Amino acid sequence: MSAATAPLFPAVAAAVTALLGLLAVFLAVRVIRNRVRFGVDAGDGGHAELGQAIRAHANLVEHVPLALLLLALAESAGTHRGAIAGLGIALLAARAASAWGLSRSLGPGLARQAGAGLTLLVTALASLLILYRLLPMP
Repeated sequence: MSAATAPLFPAVAAAVTALLGLLAVFLAVRVIRNRVRFGVDAGDGGHAELGQAIRAHANLVEHVPLALLLLALAESAGTHRGAIAGLGIALLAARAASAWGLSRSLGPGLARQAGAGLTLLVTALASLLILYRLLPMP
């Protein structure tokens, strides 16, 4: 599909965004509940459980916006929706694994490392797909 016939609305990326939005809300609610529970307005107050909840939410907020923007741009540029769906599923799995891993421990762990690595892979692949779509085709 050429850029001229690419979809105007990146529906697959939008669906992934909506699902990750729900994960962000879930993680934010966990932070809020822990803040109320421990009576902490800022920082983690020395409570490891609150610190883990804050880190899990912050990690999602740090990495997801760029990945989602790249998925949406790649889809809008005409990348096959199946490829976008595959990358979106990988991103969802990566962020769920990372949130789970960070919720259990702030130290290294397989879920956290797999989530980080897979997120970086999705980000790199989406970037490369955009650059590929921008190359002039003979």
